Amino acid sequence: MKTPNYVYPWLAGKTGLPFLLFLIMLSGIVQFAAFAMSQQYVISSMGAQPEDITFALQMTYVGILVTLPVHFRLIRYFEARSYLIFAITLGIVLSIACVYTTDLILFFIFRFLQGIVVCMICGTMLMMLSLYLKPEYRQIAAPSIFYGTILSSGVFIGLVFSQVALNQNWKEIYWYLIAFQVLSLVLILLIFNPRSGIRPYPLYQIDWAGSIFFLTAGLSLAYTLIYGSKYYWFSDPHIRFSSCLFMLMLLLFLFRAATVKRPLINITAFKYKKFWAGLILLALYYGIKDSLNLVFGYTAGVLQWSPSQIMALGLVNVAGVFTFMFISGKLILKNKKIVPAVLIVGFAILLFYHLWMYHIFTHDLSFGDLMLPVFLQGAASGLIFVPIMIFTLTSLPPYTGMTGLIVAAYVRFVTVLNVGAGFYNLQLYYNQLFKERFLVHITSTGQMAGERLAMLRQLFISKGMSPAQAESLANLNLSRSVAIQSQLLSNKAIFLSMSIAVAVILAVLIVSVCIAVIRLLREKRQTAGSLEAVAT
Repeated sequence: MKTPNYVYPWLAGKTGLPFLLFLIMLSGIVQFAAFAMSQQYVISSMGAQPEDITFALQMTYVGILVTLPVHFRLIRYFEARSYLIFAITLGIVLSIACVYTTDLILFFIFRFLQGIVVCMICGTMLMMLSLYLKPEYRQIAAPSIFYGTILSSGVFIGLVFSQVALNQNWKEIYWYLIAFQVLSLVLILLIFNPRSGIRPYPLYQIDWAGSIFFLTAGLSLAYTLIYGSKYYWFSDPHIRFSSCLFMLMLLLFLFRAATVKRPLINITAFKYKKFWAGLILLALYYGIKDSLNLVFGYTAGVLQWSPSQIMALGLVNVAGVFTFMFISGKLILKNKKIVPAVLIVGFAILLFYHLWMYHIFTHDLSFGDLMLPVFLQGAASGLIFVPIMIFTLTSLPPYTGMTGLIVAAYVRFVTVLNVGAGFYNLQLYYNQLFKERFLVHITSTGQMAGERLAMLRQLFISKGMSPAQAESLANLNLSRSVAIQSQLLSNKAIFLSMSIAVAVILAVLIVSVCIAVIRLLREKRQTAGSLEAVAT
C-alpha cells in the first residue's frame, strides 16, 4: 500500500523513520508514566493524600478515554503536522504548569488535559507506524506496540527519574520531560509535511454530549472506587452522590449511543457474544495481572529495596513481556487458529506464577528468588494480551469501526479501578484477620511474646539505652514484626485467591476448546455423510 504523504518525500522510504515516529510517541507516553515517579513528593508538597494521587493518575486516563473516540475524527480532518504541533505545545505548557502549581484541584485539571495530549500524540503515532506494516500485521502490532511501550516506559523512566528524584529537586523531572517534548517538537517540524494531500473528513455530528456524559461518568466512578474505602463507602453522602451520578451518566451515554446517527461507540457491537467473551476475558486478565504490584510493594515495604533495585526487577518482567509477546505474535500471524492454545498456555503460566509466589513468600527473599517468577508473570502477560485483543477485535464486523478498541480501553479503565479498590480492601481484611489471630495467640499464651520482648529489652539496654527507651523500642519492634507477618500472610492469601481464579478461567478455556473441537468434528462428519449420500 502506498504510504500517505504525511512526511516529506525524502524521508518516506528511510529505514530510521519508524524509530523517529516511535520516539515522538514515547514523548506522549512519558507524560502518562512520569508522574508515577514523583507521587510521594507531590503528597508532601501539595498536602495531598494517597487517594488524591491515585485520582490524579486516573484523571489522566479519563482524558485519554474521552479523547480517543473523537481523536479518530479529528486526525482525519486536521493536518497531522499541525495537529501534533498543537498537542506537543499544549503538553509543554501543561508540564510547566505542573512545576509551578500548588493547588490540588488545578493539578487534577492539568492531569486530565495531559491525558488528552497523550491520546492525541500516541493515537496519531500508532496510525503512522501502522502505515509501514503489512495489513495482516497491523491488528497485532498496533496494540502490542502501545501495550508493550506502556509497560516498559514505567520501568525505563523509573530508572532515570528515580535518580533525579533522589539526587535533585523532584520538580526537575518535569524539566527533563519538557526537554524531551521540545526534541519531539523539533522532530515533527523536520519530518512532517505541512500538506499531506489527504482529503479532510468533515467534522459534523460529533457526539459532544456523549463525551460530556462519559467524562462525568468516568470521573464519578473513579471518585467512588478510589475514595470509597476512605469514607466507608455508602455511609458517606459524597460516595452515594458520585455512585448515583455515575449510573445516571452511564445510562445517558448508552442512550446517546443508541439514538444518535454518529455515536462515540457503535452499540450494536454488544450483540456479538464473542465480543462479550473477549471483554470478560480481558477484564479478568487485567484484574489478575495486577497481583504483580504486591511483589513490588513487598520489595519496597518489607525488603526496603532502593528504587533502582525495584526497577531492575521490573526490567526482568518487561523482558518476559516483550519476548513472549513477540513469540505469540509470530505464532498467531502464521496461524490464527492457535489463539485458544496460546491463551491456555499463557493462563497456565500465570497459574504457575501465582502458586509459586504463594509458596515462597517469606520476609527475606532475594533478587534471585523473585527474578524467575516475575519473568514468568511477564511471559504470561506477553502470551495472553495479544490473543485476547485479536479475539476481541476480530469478533466485530468492519462497520463497527474503532468501537472494539475504544470499549477495550473502557474495560481496562473500569477494571483497574475495581482491582485497585479490591486489592486495597482485601489487604485490609486479611491484615486485620491475621493481626487479630496474632494478638489472640500472644495474649492467650504470653510466653513466646514475653520471651521475645525480654530479649529485645536486654538487647537495647546493652546498646546503652535506658530501661524506658528499651521497653518502648521492644514494643515497637514486636508491633512491626506482627505487621510484617500479617502483610506477608495477606499477600499469600491473595495469591492463593488469584490462583483459584486463574484455575477456573483455565478450566473454562479448556472446556470451551474441547466443545469447539467436538462441534467441528461433528460438522465434518455430517458434511462427509451428506456428500456420501449425494454421491450414492
